[in-house]
Amino acid sequence: MFEWMAWTTPVAVFFCSIVLMLIGMTVWELKSPTVERKGWLPITTTRGDRLFIGLLTAAWVNLAFVAVSEKMIVWLGLESEPSIWISFGISMVLLALIMRKG
Repeated sequence: MFEWMAWTTPVAVFFCSIVLMLIGMTVWELKSPTVERKGWLPITTTRGDRLFIGLLTAAWVNLAFVAVSEKMIVWLGLESEPSIWISFGISMVLLALIMRKG
């Protein structure tokens, strides 16, 4: 069924993290309904809005990392491509920042 997709460990962890976040946000919303607030994002947002914006940001960070990972070999003089775990860590930190301060 999923033979068409390259299910590497980082990809599986990334998608499992998204599923767990969605489940957690659903439970959190049921227990404590959200209120809109204004953070440093240019719009008033709810928790769900910030999660959506954070997930989009995470996806773009990972796509950008994949796009430049081959070029990073030349730029930084590496022997092989840098680990995708780097972009996963960066994207999760940005997601947490958007959820907290956005």
